[in-house]
Amino acid sequence: MKRIIELFRNKYFLCAFAFAVWMLFFDRNDMLSQYEYSSEVSKLKEEKAFYEKETNQVKKDLRELTTNLKMAEKFAREKYFMKKDNEDVFVIVKDTPKE
Repeated sequence: MKRIIELFRNKYFLCAFAFAVWMLFFDRNDMLSQYEYSSEVSKLKEEKAFYEKETNQVKKDLRELTTNLKMAEKFAREKYFMKKDNEDVFVIVKDTPKE
């Protein structure tokens, strides 16, 4: 017990303890802020990967559409439900099961 009291009377220990408390809780870059920044960075990295994947897919589709007329017709029929004058279009929508 006496050793603990001596430890708390030590000015170097008190300074180090005060510095640690200040850096962990009161500083502009405290631990809570660092955790929030880290989670935001990981979320933004996931979004970046998603958008890069989507951009690559769109570029691939654009290359196919500009080089192949049959692919352009297929794309217009599937995405925009376009049809010829003598055709009927039936759209089939699959229901998702409700939980």
